[in-house]
Amino acid sequence: MDFKTELLSSIQIMINRKLGDYKADRTYKSVVKSISPKGYVVLDEAGSERIVPCCIPSIALKAGQGVWLKEPMGDLKGLHICGIL
Repeated sequence: MDFKTELLSSIQIMINRKLGDYKADRTYKSVVKSISPKGYVVLDEAGSERIVPCCIPSIALKAGQGVWLKEPMGDLKGLHICGIL
């Protein structure tokens, strides 16, 4: 077996394992589908509907409006609207 190939393969496996556990803030585009008394209904990155708050003070969003969603540290419970498109 080639030593260089085996070493590179082992390094690639270690990197892939670490990236699987990596958590960071993710921001992505979405659309406000509707408005409920609890918050705004938007689609998350997987396509599921979520009710989220808006962290922009003094703003009223409308259905169909494009927004930026922030998912802090990969936690969907903390998903919120952080900007407008």
